Amino acid sequence: MRVMMIGNLGGQLSVASKIAFDRGAKVTHFDQIEQALSALRAGRGADLIMADYNLDLASLTSALDAERIAVPVVACGVEADATGAANAIRAGAREFIPLPPDPDMIAAVLEAVADDERPMIVSDPAMQRVIQLADQIAGSEASVLITGESGVGKEVMARYVHKQSRRASKPFISVNCAAIPENLLESELFGHEKGAFTGAVTRRIGKFEEADGGTLLLDEISEMDARLQAKLLRAIQEREIDRVGGSKPIKVNIRILATSNRNLADAVKEGIFREDLLYRLNVVNLRIPPLRERKLDAVELANYFVEKYAAANGLPGKRLSDEARECVQAHDWPGNVRELENAMHRAVLLSVGDVIDAEAIRSPDGLEPVAASSHPMPTGNPVVDAATQSASALNTSLVGRTVADVEQDLILDTLSHCLGNRTHAANILGISIRTLRNKLKAYSEAGVDVPQPGEVREAI
Repeated sequence: MRVMMIGNLGGQLSVASKIAFDRGAKVTHFDQIEQALSALRAGRGADLIMADYNLDLASLTSALDAERIAVPVVACGVEADATGAANAIRAGAREFIPLPPDPDMIAAVLEAVADDERPMIVSDPAMQRVIQLADQIAGSEASVLITGESGVGKEVMARYVHKQSRRASKPFISVNCAAIPENLLESELFGHEKGAFTGAVTRRIGKFEEADGGTLLLDEISEMDARLQAKLLRAIQEREIDRVGGSKPIKVNIRILATSNRNLADAVKEGIFREDLLYRLNVVNLRIPPLRERKLDAVELANYFVEKYAAANGLPGKRLSDEARECVQAHDWPGNVRELENAMHRAVLLSVGDVIDAEAIRSPDGLEPVAASSHPMPTGNPVVDAATQSASALNTSLVGRTVADVEQDLILDTLSHCLGNRTHAANILGISIRTLRNKLKAYSEAGVDVPQPGEVREAI
């Protein structure tokens, strides 16, 4: 996790830096916005920017957008009033952190931005076999293709391979090929020279050069355009790249990892993925089983998320009841680890006392128990039966509504559940933060009340 701090942060810079550093972050500091932008252009990447809210944040976020540098900005300020915080959010900051900094709040922001602190929790034999293979090949220079359904933890596995490799002390750079528009991805990967296109105000180092000496993860590579696949193939074969608008090749020393939730062999047959690129990437394949095929991991992960979100919400320690553990094991978890995490977060908030029972493990509408069958029978428990009837009524009420209306409710309810945290909501929804922000902007322009950070959506 790389944190870039801009400004003096009201004299609290050293305190904020130490907190971030103690949480495992690598921290750099710049006094002025232009200094920070120059560092980003030169390949000194960042996963998060923490900036003094008194600076011109609008110009910072505009420059990042114009130069296609995808780094979230968090505003910070000492004794800031509500107006100042709101102005920072309007200027494009993702969140606002009051100073002096609270260690738990900084930890929560760091965790929301990066997945690199997620531990590899493995108990099930099916997953242990995958870990064994990962350990076996981690020290090599072989390209690795990590496959599995959405939400199984492919990026967590990629970070695990990097940390076990000889490149562990070097950068781990991740690029989500599905989240970046096709016309921007080439510049994101390979960088560009000044004047290469409108908005290219200066030279920009791409992710290949940023990852030099370390590991580059191409997340959801199946979504990459065929033309760009050819350029990627050359980069992998020759270990050299051409910046957009550049006149000479640049040598890079990186290891390539890639993930896909699609069957790339089928994509090759369909003519949408290059066969020679698949061979280059698939030197070793790590297939991560879905959660329904590793029931023991589901329980261990559930316990981990319960502990994590109890601490994050300032609640006393909680544990799953025997019935709740059975419920976790019985459910198929079609959304895999991502769905399980969301369910455990809700269960922590909904449960009363230090024991989480099965009824607290609910779906996003807060009504239907996750282990319920498609045709539930009366259980004899009036609470459960009432919840089941309400869920059936809710499902029926979807008839006649447009997909856009249902999507809007899902997005706003998830954002409300996350107390307005855009990053966390995007992770739960499985969409990019840019997509989420565009949709929220459209909702606001249509007069819809969108929860701000720290807010909960009013019931309709």
